[in-house]
Amino acid sequence: MIYPWHQTQWRQLARHRSSLPNAWLFIGRPNTGKTAFARYTAQALLCEQPDAAGGFCGVCPSCHLFVQNSHPDFYELTPEIPDGETAGRKLLQIKIDAVREVVDNIHLTSVRGGRRIVLVHPAESMNLQAANGLLKALEEPPENVLFLLVTHARDKLLPTIKSRCRQMVLPPPSHEEALRYLQQQETDNAENLLAFHGGAPLFEHRPELDKLRESLLELLAVPRLLAILDYAAEFDKHKQPLAVFLDWLHKWLLDVGLAQQQMPPLYYPQHAQASAQTGRRTSGAALFTLAGRLNRLSPYGYHTLSVKMQIESLLADYLEFWQNK
Repeated sequence: MIYPWHQTQWRQLARHRSSLPNAWLFIGRPNTGKTAFARYTAQALLCEQPDAAGGFCGVCPSCHLFVQNSHPDFYELTPEIPDGETAGRKLLQIKIDAVREVVDNIHLTSVRGGRRIVLVHPAESMNLQAANGLLKALEEPPENVLFLLVTHARDKLLPTIKSRCRQMVLPPPSHEEALRYLQQQETDNAENLLAFHGGAPLFEHRPELDKLRESLLELLAVPRLLAILDYAAEFDKHKQPLAVFLDWLHKWLLDVGLAQQQMPPLYYPQHAQASAQTGRRTSGAALFTLAGRLNRLSPYGYHTLSVKMQIESLLADYLEFWQNK
């Protein structure tokens, strides 16, 4: 499907159905519908009886095959979780073997006699070998093959890959559009969850993590050493990567920084009073130092280091910051 906030971009693309480039790069924020847009585009371009607006018919053999995830001319590259495992603390990647298999297949004859389409998402999850393997196919694409790349982080892609794609920015919804969507889905606590996710409404609902994050916010409002140790142990039980904790804490510090400038919170509006109180008792310089510590740890968010020990250390630093020492 295409979400309402991307209808304009779809009309722009559909107008050029007969003169498409070899590769599109769809760019935008996470959880705003970019991959859904790319999949809709793929189905529409593979459809054998497209409607007047360029959309798919939904009844032809190609549409049936696509819906069943068995279209022989559609290839999808995305990080795969091994059978019997969960993502957990692993940094999932698209690897060279998967790219090679797809590249080999697109050099064969189309099964249904039309286009062949390769969807890569998120494109920045390709490791360097995989990116270079895809680059060779982009430089000399087989006839009637279209690449659709989706990225949350354009700057992480090889410049040579970006230069071989026509780029389209898919904007996020307005606050009103996003909130309306969540309310239509009957999402509990929609306003606060939308704020935490930066206005992106298509986030995965994880009640257990929402509860764990709320416990952290209560701790950050009034930190205590024993509570810090208990929280680090509790977080570790959930087997989440350090990157998740860093994201939660970083957003809290951003709200505290806004409070120091007499501005409303951005990510945790339900804790506006607590972030304002923390802002009043701390200094901007100390906040900047603590945020710098988080920034230095960010590249190791999916590392095999001890998450429990890192959280204990970070929260101990936060306690000193909060006590204004």
